[in-house]
Parts: sequence; C-alpha cells; structure tokens
Amino acid sequence: MSDQREPPDRLIVVSNRLPVTVKASDSGYSYAPSVGGLATTLNTLRSEMEMIWIGAPGLDIPDPQDQAVVRRELREQFDSIPVFLDAATFDAYYNGFSNGSIWPLFHYFPQYAHYDSDEWRAYQSINQNFCEAILKVAQPTDTIWVHDYHLMLLPAMLHKVLPDTTIGYFLHIPFPSYEIFRMLPWREEILQGLVGADLIGFHTYGYARHFLSSLLRLLGYEQDFGWVTLDDRRIKIDTFPLGVDLQRFEDARDSKASQSEVNDLRDQVGDRKVILSVDRLDFTKGILERLRAYESFLRDNPDWYGKVQLISLLVPSRTRVPEYRSLKRQVDELIGKVNGEFGQPGWTPITYLYRSVPFERLVSLYRIADVALVTPLRDGMNLVAKEYLASRPDGSGVLILSETAGAAEELGEAIIVNPHDEEEMVEGIHQALTMPLEEQKNRNLVMRRRLARYDTQRWAREFMQALGSQRLARRKRLPRRLTGNALEDLLDKYEGASKRLLLLDYDGTLVPFAPTPSGAEPDPDLLHLLKGLVADPKNTLVAISGRDSDTLESWLGGVGIDLVAEHGARIRLAGQEDWENMVQGVEDGWKEKLKPVFEVFVDRTPGSLLEEKGTALVWHYRRAEPGLGSQRAAELTETLEGYLANTSLHILQGHKVVEVKPSSVSKGRAAHPWLHGKTEHDFIIAIGDDVTDEALFEVVPEDQWSIKVGIPETSRAKFYVSSVHVVRELLDAFLNRDD
Repeated sequence: MSDQREPPDRLIVVSNRLPVTVKASDSGYSYAPSVGGLATTLNTLRSEMEMIWIGAPGLDIPDPQDQAVVRRELREQFDSIPVFLDAATFDAYYNGFSNGSIWPLFHYFPQYAHYDSDEWRAYQSINQNFCEAILKVAQPTDTIWVHDYHLMLLPAMLHKVLPDTTIGYFLHIPFPSYEIFRMLPWREEILQGLVGADLIGFHTYGYARHFLSSLLRLLGYEQDFGWVTLDDRRIKIDTFPLGVDLQRFEDARDSKASQSEVNDLRDQVGDRKVILSVDRLDFTKGILERLRAYESFLRDNPDWYGKVQLISLLVPSRTRVPEYRSLKRQVDELIGKVNGEFGQPGWTPITYLYRSVPFERLVSLYRIADVALVTPLRDGMNLVAKEYLASRPDGSGVLILSETAGAAEELGEAIIVNPHDEEEMVEGIHQALTMPLEEQKNRNLVMRRRLARYDTQRWAREFMQALGSQRLARRKRLPRRLTGNALEDLLDKYEGASKRLLLLDYDGTLVPFAPTPSGAEPDPDLLHLLKGLVADPKNTLVAISGRDSDTLESWLGGVGIDLVAEHGARIRLAGQEDWENMVQGVEDGWKEKLKPVFEVFVDRTPGSLLEEKGTALVWHYRRAEPGLGSQRAAELTETLEGYLANTSLHILQGHKVVEVKPSSVSKGRAAHPWLHGKTEHDFIIAIGDDVTDEALFEVVPEDQWSIKVGIPETSRAKFYVSSVHVVRELLDAFLNRDD
C-alpha cells in the first residue's frame, strides 16, 4: 500500500480545546497534559511525524503579556499553539451555537435546540479566528486535521486560502438524518464548510449516509461510492469507528492500586450482582429511561431484591444550563423514589455517584460490574461500552447496549436494546443477570478480538492513510492543472499566434448551471468579454453547445461568433442568417414516437421538464428531488434503450439531463470545418466540462490546448481548471494580452 498514500511532512491537529489543561495562580501559569481521549490517541502519531496542536487553552487570558508567556510555554513544552478568544464571543460560540443548537439537533433532540443569529455569527467568528491562527504557522506541505462539531466551517475557510493543502475532518458526534438536519437555518453554510475538507470521517456508515443524503438534497452534490466531485476536487466520505487504548486499560487493571480498589468495592457490594452505568449528565444519555427500566425490573422481579445493585456514575456537565439542572433534579428524585420504594435494611437498590472519578477507580468499577448498562438515546460512538470490555480480560460480564449508540454497529454480540422500549430493557436486564458464564465468554471473545484489531492507534493511522491517499492523488493531478508555468506558456502561445481558434462549450464552462434551461442566460460581463475577444481579427470564436439553435441565436447571435447548436446538429457562421443542418439519414417522426415516453417521466417526477430541440429530446431533472431524479433517470434510460435498439439514435446522459439525439452528432465532428478548413490556425484551444466535450478534446491536435472544467481523471483534456470563474479569468487574460 506504500504507493497508495503519502505521509505528511507535518500534521497540524485542530480542535476546540488543546490537550493541555492551563491553570492560573498567583505565581503564574501551570500546565498539565490531558490523559486519555483524543489527546492520547493522536499522540501515538508523534513518533511517526512532526505534529503541532492548535486549540483554545480553556482559560480566559485577556492580557497580551500573559498570552505571550502562555503561547511560548505551550509551544516549547507541548508543541501546542493556543488560540486566544474573546470571552463573550467564545461563550456564544461554545455554550450558544455549538452546544445549544448543534449538539441537541445532531442528537435528535430538536425540542432542545435554539437558533440565534448572534450565536451563529459568533460561531462564524470563532471559526475564522481558528483559521487565522492556523495560517500564521501553516506551511505548504502541511496536512491539517480538524476535529468535531465546534469547527464545521473551518475546512472551507482553510481551503479558500490554502487550496493545495490536504485537509481532513472528523465528526465525533452523530450526523443526523436529512429531515432533522434541514431544520437548521444555516444548514447550507455548514455543509459548504465541511466540503472544504478532502476527507470527511464519521464513526459509522449511517452517519456518513445521512451526510451524503443532506449533500445531495440541499446542495445537489451527488456521490459515487462515497466520493463527491466538487469542481476540480474529489472529496472522500468514509467511516472510521474510534476504538479504545487497550494497553492503557490493561496497565491500569494490573496495577496494585486498581486491585486494592477492586477488593474494597467487592467488600462493599458483597455477593450481589452489580449493574454499572457510566454517563456524563446529558439528555442524550437516556438516564431517566434507564432508571425507569431498572425500577420496572425490580417491580416485576421481587426475587432479585437484595441480590442486585445498580451503580449509577454520573459526571456533572453544563450545570448552569436550565435543561441540565432540570434533568439533574429529575434524576435525583427518581433515584430517591426507587431506593425509597424497594430499599431494605442493608440493601440500597441504586448507589448514586454524582462526580468524576480517577481513571483507576473507573477501571475498578468496570471490573466488579457483572453487567454494563449502556443505553444512550443517541450517541456518536460511546466508548464506555468498549472500555467495559477492555477492562475484563477473563471474558466475563454482559454488555447491554443501545441500538442508537454508534458502538452497536461493531458490538453486535452484546444484548442490543431499544432505549425507548422499557419492556425490552427489562428483558435485557433479566437476560444479562441470568446469562451463563460460558455464553458471556463466547460473546465477549468476539467483541474483544474486534477491539484489539481496531484500537485507537489503528483509527488514527487509517484516517491518516486515507488522508495520505488524497494527498497523493492531489499531487498526481497537479501537473495537469493550468497554473504557473503551464498557464504562462499558454498565454505566451496565445499572444504570439497569428490565427487563433477558440472552441468553447457554454453551460458549465462560460456560465454556471441553472435550475432551468432558460435560467443560464449570458450576463453582461460575459457578453463584453466575448465581444472583446472576437473584435481581434486574429481570433475565431466558436460556441459549441448542446443548446437549441433558437436559444443560442437569441443569447449569442449579436456577439459575432460562430455557433454550433445541439452538440453539432446545426451550425451557423458569424454573419450568416440561416442555420445549416448537419444531420443526415435520420428517420423523420422519431420525436413524436418518443415524446409520450418522456412525458410519462415528466408526470412521475415533480420538478422535471421536457425540452424539444430541432434534432433532440431532452429530459431535465435538475429541479427534481435529487434521489427521485436520479432514480427516474436510470429508469428512463433503461426504458429508452428498448425503443432505440437498432436505430441511428443515441442516449446521452449529462448534467441532470437525459437526451436522445442522432448518434452521428458529436462536438468532435462539429469542430471539423474549423480544424480542417482553409484557415490554418497556429493556436487552438478547446474548453468544456461535460462528457460531450470529450469528443471535442479527442480531435484537438496534439500540440494544441484542451482544458477540462472539473475533475480531470477520466478526461482526454491535457489540462484542467476548477470552475467557470477560472475560465472567465483565462479569457480575460487573453483579452489583456490583446491589449
């Protein structure tokens, strides 16, 4: 695989918070590296490449002199660069938009989401602050890896300034379904921000599928097996399920301190079965639903009184937010109710721990737990499930896991439950408590082997390998991109030529695509540009388009250029009044026979329309619902193939169109009168974006110029540019050379 990827010279990791805790005191500032989580995972890459980390320090440091001290010490001691942010703006960005809008919406709790324009502006501002901090240190050969929902606008901001830098992005929370995501007022801006990355990673295929669906329905970007083509870029959307650091859990499990903790805990619970739940206090974790299921279990199974104990460890979170305070109150009341109703002398059904605990004690809790009850209502991955398995090398223990946790896609041998189904949860608890040891070991063996294969290091390395593949593909495309020396050579050849031929496609080349065929009328700037070029007697301009002759004449007839309509079916030279029909030997009346077929699909596909040209029928579905449009296009094509067998007609699939035209018609044939006419041109350039332009590129002489607008991998064109905007810039450069 070494030839399929390329390691970066340096990796810049970007996250909301630095992996260092900064504390202020009277004597100055102290620093403590974070243990566990993303910091430990990515630090494994430091032995393989140079790495710096950029993020907020987690402490408001307004004084510039103090900022300079902290910046220097973080860079020297931790290879980290702090982003100092205005406290009020940061609060609106973090507590407001990130955790008040994105977090609840992406976890399928739209009722808790709020949408505030000031908070959205703060989110934009902080993302821009991060971008500016990165640009101060980024080098052309760097690779940048952006993390999580706080920075979803950052990839596009970076790509705009660093178009040749490889950028990765990973979302650590769920990406919701299109029907949920579309509720966000700034949904298009979020998607446009994310597609600035070359690689976008998710925990599960379901999240990636939702993202691709939103891209299609909101921005019209189609995908091909996880690849999205955007201008001259190919973006990869893929899944990378985050694992756990098995070695860290093994080291903690084998320590003397951990063994002592286990013994103390065992003395406290005696011979009772222990059910453990570990959560941050959050409405997404299904805490109340879990407690109610346990309450129902006790009510239905009095024979378990005094024999089972639930240890509920809740880590405080966002204690100032009203919704979280309300949740804490409800949890307290429900635990008190259960303990009051079922408790007996010497037995408390629920042991409630409302605090964070040291890592060693957490591992000890995992070790004494006979059952791990992990039932979030929605969770990106949920590492508690994996940590529980990692802490039990003997294979004992039972994992009850919510089907809506990302980990459920990997840990199918667990008892999978619907966290909204209380009866199923009760049955799951009973099954777990009575499961034979041999069955426990058989289930856990499979899951532990999977965890061992895909641990944190493999997660990081696989993402970096995929990013390296993107980096290598970009490098391979660079020689064909029309920039630098190649562009200067082109302009010099243009300037030095005495007879020039410019063969130009229209839609997607001179103007952007429009929702309807009539919406792509040339703007005044384009008309001015074309008139300026054709005013030079050295230039011959030919618009070779799929448009019908009436439209081309209406839009470009007054410019003074030669026109080719319907991909070459009709030609009109500048100064002529009549169009010449280039189609021969095609049976009359075929359109009337096929129109009813097209009309059926127009009726079945809201937003689509049928366009009749002189020698073609075209079904447009750009304004149709994207998924339905693509499906109907495939169905129409299959239907038409049956009608067109053994005829001289041809089906052409273009940008959101299905077209039937005579097979003798092509842009390559259409260019023949200019390429092989009486005038010998010493400069020829053909520019196009569509599959129909490939026939044109094929007939351009080898020593002349052909340019694809968009991804060049499968194109015959020698060079490529990214967009209509760049084509316009090129033509403008020609005009300036004429001056």
